[in-house]
Amino acid sequence: MKSDIEIAQGTQMKNILEIAKDAHIDSSYIEQYGNFKAKIDLSLLKNESKSNSKLILVTAISPTPAGEGKTTTTIGLADGLRKINKNVIVALREPSLGPVFGIKGGAAGGGYAQVVPMEDINLHFTGDFHAIGAANNLLAAMLDNHIFQGNSLQIDPEKITWKRCVDMNDRQLRFVKDGLGGGKNGVPRDDGYDITVASEIMAVFCLASSITDLKNRLAKLIVGYTYDGKPVTAGDLKAEGAMTALLKDALKPNLVQTLEHTPAIVHGGPFANIAHGCNSVIATKMAMKLGDYAVTEAGFGADLGAEKFLDIKCRFANLKPSCVVLVATIRALKMHGGMDKSELNNENLDALEKGMPNLLRHLSNMKNVYGLPTVVAVNKFPTDSDSEINLVINKCKQVGANVILSDVWANGGNGGVELAKEVVRLCEEPNNFKFSYELDNTIETKIETIVKRVYGGSGVEFTHEAKEQIEKLTNLGFGNLPICMAKTQYSFSDDMTKLGAPENFTVTVREVKVSAGAGFIVALTGSIMTMPGLPKVPAAEKIDVDENGKITGLF
Repeated sequence: MKSDIEIAQGTQMKNILEIAKDAHIDSSYIEQYGNFKAKIDLSLLKNESKSNSKLILVTAISPTPAGEGKTTTTIGLADGLRKINKNVIVALREPSLGPVFGIKGGAAGGGYAQVVPMEDINLHFTGDFHAIGAANNLLAAMLDNHIFQGNSLQIDPEKITWKRCVDMNDRQLRFVKDGLGGGKNGVPRDDGYDITVASEIMAVFCLASSITDLKNRLAKLIVGYTYDGKPVTAGDLKAEGAMTALLKDALKPNLVQTLEHTPAIVHGGPFANIAHGCNSVIATKMAMKLGDYAVTEAGFGADLGAEKFLDIKCRFANLKPSCVVLVATIRALKMHGGMDKSELNNENLDALEKGMPNLLRHLSNMKNVYGLPTVVAVNKFPTDSDSEINLVINKCKQVGANVILSDVWANGGNGGVELAKEVVRLCEEPNNFKFSYELDNTIETKIETIVKRVYGGSGVEFTHEAKEQIEKLTNLGFGNLPICMAKTQYSFSDDMTKLGAPENFTVTVREVKVSAGAGFIVALTGSIMTMPGLPKVPAAEKIDVDENGKITGLF
């Protein structure tokens, strides 16, 4: 059986100018990065846009080590839509180097449903993440330099909230002391690093609608507080212009292709457990402008990525999805039902029955909380038995949802044709899209609404520190912002061991902070960290390159 990278390397890619032509993009808007990658000039968005484009959101059940295949399904669905002669563009997030070298080893789809050039996309690509890291660290440098040079803004070094970043899983950098050495070596203070995708600049980058909007949002970034408790912003440090200069080219979305040459826009990529988990607003709007159908995804399970896509991104960008595809695997559902990973190849209807509530709660949220037509896509494995498949079909049918078997990993677009047909049908159904909470509620109420309506919990406990932070942020005028929950991806609760669909649980919010540039409040729960670490056996150990420059081990 070929690995993902072997399949990708065995595919004959089209020149990116041919892909642009297929996407109806004039070559004058294309900036080539070699033969198979390009950036699309932002001026293309200023032309008259389509008014009837369909936006399809692909999300999933709560992830497990068994895998769900959300990105693979997203790509395969786009290829399937093309197979039935639909004008389609797929919009995806860019992978972070941290997971690529950590656990995943690659995040550009899998099997015969991938975006290519796979190695480039997973590694440096067009340099967007490097630009974001540079802008983040420029702001950090200007902040510390301001303090060193006299501190006219009266910034309290003990109240600095801005961290440096690097796009790598490196637990050693979570907490550092810098400015050591005395004299001209800086002001000593406690500091730390986030992974680049957790930087607020990534969130700002993905929510900005233009260069001007980007600069305005960057100016609002809060870097710390003065001795008397007033917020200090990047604008106060006069940093937004230089930061925007570093980001101006990165803001242009990247054009690549699927293995079947469907045009794909890959741009931006905040994590969904610690950020809002969606590709850029510009990329989504570009996909909707160019295609009659725009297929996109949101990170992790629907309680995280889809909730934030719908409650944050759609609210800011005035987007209305046409339908939702909820991805599941029978293997993952059996894990949610308590089955050990080593036993998943065996039929076990009891474990599957116990795991189904996870799927059904996500399904209910999409249909009932958000009012969106939804189809369940079961990512098919050879070990799935007919009895197991029928159980999933019947359970979903009882709540008014169809189940389509997706075989895109093995068969590419052909394996996604039936799903594509169902998506086209759902896009014409009544759509009652609504948000899960209203902005004019208090910060506490909005958090409690998400926990109760989306997670299925019974309530929220706020630590004393969180209560003080909420009061302070409300007094500063940030009380009407949407909420970005920082929570484990593995459970509806804030306890990663509670699989399935736990009930009667409370979520503990330990810290609340504002991302003023992005325009949302971040509520941190559990042990969520903004700088991951590498596992005992990192994926990096299997990645290699031969004397001809051919990369192996990205899977």
